[in-house]
Amino acid sequence: MHLSRNATSGPSRRRRAVSTLLGVGIGALLVTGGFDFDPSDASSAAASPPDALPTDGKPNPTAPKSDRVDLETPSFSNPTKVDNPLFPIGDLHSAILLGNDEGRALRIETTLLPGTKTIEWKGKKVKTLVSQFVSYLDGRIHEVALDWYAQADDGAVWYFGENVFNFQDGKVADTQGSWVAGKDGPPGMIMPAEPQVGAVYRTENIPGKVFEEVTVEAGGLTVDGPRGPVPGAILGRENHLIEGNYEDKTFAPGYGEFRSGVGGNLEALAVAVPTDALPTGVPAEIATISRGANDIFDAAAAGNWDAAASTLDSMKTAWATHRASGTVPPLLDTQMSLALDALTGNPLVPAVQARNDEGARTAAVDVGLASRDLELQYRPVSEIDLARFDLWSRRLLGDSGSAEADPGHIAGDVAALTRVWDRIAHTVDPSAARAIKAELGRLQKAAKQEDVASAAERAKRLSQEVAGLQPAA
Repeated sequence: MHLSRNATSGPSRRRRAVSTLLGVGIGALLVTGGFDFDPSDASSAAASPPDALPTDGKPNPTAPKSDRVDLETPSFSNPTKVDNPLFPIGDLHSAILLGNDEGRALRIETTLLPGTKTIEWKGKKVKTLVSQFVSYLDGRIHEVALDWYAQADDGAVWYFGENVFNFQDGKVADTQGSWVAGKDGPPGMIMPAEPQVGAVYRTENIPGKVFEEVTVEAGGLTVDGPRGPVPGAILGRENHLIEGNYEDKTFAPGYGEFRSGVGGNLEALAVAVPTDALPTGVPAEIATISRGANDIFDAAAAGNWDAAASTLDSMKTAWATHRASGTVPPLLDTQMSLALDALTGNPLVPAVQARNDEGARTAAVDVGLASRDLELQYRPVSEIDLARFDLWSRRLLGDSGSAEADPGHIAGDVAALTRVWDRIAHTVDPSAARAIKAELGRLQKAAKQEDVASAAERAKRLSQEVAGLQPAA
């Protein structure tokens, strides 16, 4: 599994200027050292990596077999206890990564799903954990994958495959990159039990489909995390043999994959729970911003611009106060600051200041999503995903009611809603869950038929179904 799944290429798509600004700002923070190595750590400074080097497109050479640490057949007595400090997927309930891909805003959500998947390999059945990966480019769904992991008895974590869905204009374009251990080839070692400098292992080794080989370049590093320095990180260089390029990746205790990039394309861990969870309730300032985003969405739809402007002023004041506390994770700080600027608007992308209803509603949803990332530190993941589900229903409502509705955006909104629903359906009261599932089915049909009018009506009904919904106890 690699978070930069399409780091060197990706489908062309319409770009929303609002989200592109977010990508530029967050990308600049990554490049200028917001998540760089701690220069006070000598071993860290010496190992500070250059950009990953692309080749001429020819397959890269592989490491000597004698350097491989993944050649012995692993045993799995308790495979779903995945607690390797450098890849603690069993303890990592939710993580947000932010960055840019060729100048486009990149957002990644990873979530541990309920249940397991059993995969047969070498005549034995191995139970694996299921992690959902969802990436967005310029605010639109880009890729979804279900990744399967198991931990061997020696503490190494193994990757048993992935089910991939690549999106184009809101619809699944292909499933390239999918594979399953036992059927397509062997599982790959995603993290050794105790990685040492010079160790080599293959995370994916499926002939003709995917090939990734990692060499541990440095260990004992200190990285700047959401809450300050994180010691004990490692740096690996990943050989993408088929694509003909290399990618630098940093893994940190309590987080797993922490930072990666190819050339100018970068992404970094913004926040993860429970690692970054805080025991206090949601700060009043963040709650003000979350409520305000919904209020502005409604005010813009009603043409109540005086109320929208007043609410925006209150949100900016609340944000300035919260930022002054010095407790905001750096990437979330940048994301929210840019999102609030976009909600104000400018001549290129008008919003509240220009009394542009479509721009204001779009930007309000972006602010709402950014505030939920902040709230993730204080609230259960299921509550945050329920709030995200409501925000995506609002985005669908806005897109379907646009003067120039884009069926691709509508289909993408429905796809995003469906993926969030997959994470929370088991937490919702069964009767309410059945109603929402049925409404999602109707929405999927409308999106497939590019029936904008029906999608608009269904979006309103879905918004009503979600209003006031709470996760089941």
